[in-house]
Amino acid sequence: MSTAEETTAGDPQAWAEVTPDAARRLLIAAVEAFAERGYHATTTRDIAGRAGMSPAALYIHYKTKEELLHRISRIGHEKALDILRTAAAREGSAAERLADAVSSFVRWHAGGRTTARVVQYELDSLGPDARAEILALRRQVDAEVRGIVEDGVADGSFDVPDVKGTTLAILSLCIDVARWFSLDGPRTPDEVGALYADLVLRMVGAD
Repeated sequence: MSTAEETTAGDPQAWAEVTPDAARRLLIAAVEAFAERGYHATTTRDIAGRAGMSPAALYIHYKTKEELLHRISRIGHEKALDILRTAAAREGSAAERLADAVSSFVRWHAGGRTTARVVQYELDSLGPDARAEILALRRQVDAEVRGIVEDGVADGSFDVPDVKGTTLAILSLCIDVARWFSLDGPRTPDEVGALYADLVLRMVGAD
């Protein structure tokens, strides 16, 4: 994992709500390990070692490896939902709100791609109860974007025959950024966000 990726995973603002410090260090270590090796190939010993702690110390804060993944997933999805709710609630036309939602969502997936990869692509590793909780958050994420698209259709500024399918396409486009984006690439997170906002407005036939 590159230094840039370690910085992204360890962004203090991303995990500021997690206390005490040892619990936060374990979450950051788990993000790095899951992103690099995958959830199933990662052991609690791997995570503890990355955090500079003993395996026994990990269990003081998290009972299982799945509990770590669940916490990461919940924090990540709550952040994603907050980004989209903020964009949806802003003043402006449907096109302006959709562009804001897409650019902000893409910037989060690009700038925090190490965390976002784990949040978005390890859902099936969660047990039934934890998975159900995260799926409920995903439905809220979907509803925020769908609501903006519906507003644009209602006022005639968007030409979208299939709102549900178009919403899925928009979210899939944004989320996939976490899979391929690199800080060593030719575009910054802001540039990718602006590009995707323009692409999505074209997708919905915005005026």
